[in-house]
Amino acid sequence: MSHFSEVDELELVQIWDGVTARIVAGSEAALTLVDLAPNAVVPEHHHPNEQTGLLLRGSRTFRIGHETKGLAPGSMWVIPADVPHDVVAGPAGATLAELFSPARDDWSALERLPASPVTLA
Repeated sequence: MSHFSEVDELELVQIWDGVTARIVAGSEAALTLVDLAPNAVVPEHHHPNEQTGLLLRGSRTFRIGHETKGLAPGSMWVIPADVPHDVVAGPAGATLAELFSPARDDWSALERLPASPVTLA
């Protein structure tokens, strides 16, 4: 097994309607590249994983706990474990990198889709 991955070769995990992720995971954390379709909604949820992230492309409105903010590329966030949060993607969608610690065990049962090319620029 290689320690390296190419994002274009990673299968897509269907998280919600209009939300997919590509995941590389170690024993302590998982790094994800998440794509949100235009105007995609991530419903309020929470999990025992700490979640940190960086918006790479697009825009989104993000609520963490009682704080809501519109985000643009370069925005970063930290969600402590078990804090409710939700997202609405902007009209052009969004691409983001997120780190979950520990890795998300609950995503292992989600639908897998074939790998596909990604544009990161």
